[in-house]
Amino acid sequence: MENKKYKLDDFTELSELDFGGTTESEVTKNIGYVENNLWEKLAKVKKKISFARDVLALYKYMRDPAVAWYKKSVVVAGLIYFITPIDAIPDFIPVVGFLDDLGIIAALTKYLGRELVPYY
Repeated sequence: MENKKYKLDDFTELSELDFGGTTESEVTKNIGYVENNLWEKLAKVKKKISFARDVLALYKYMRDPAVAWYKKSVVVAGLIYFITPIDAIPDFIPVVGFLDDLGIIAALTKYLGRELVPYY
């Protein structure tokens, strides 16, 4: 994987992220976006959310070379949704701002089930 730094500005439209990717190369590019932006987002919100541990487990899962790219694409999509400022419920709204993010992360952990356990 190339070491290019990806920022949201690198994509002319948010839809170019394709929230996961449909090919292995798109997933790899979107993994770069997650890697460049996840830590900043977690640093800003970790005291406001209770599911930071789940986000970290999903990140470790995404980075595992043994995981198939198409499974990574689902995780990448969820992490991009968590990172991006464009949400169904904006994160700056007190109390309920992270409910949509929690729903996405909870759905991913449920979908992956026991497969995610070793990454905690």
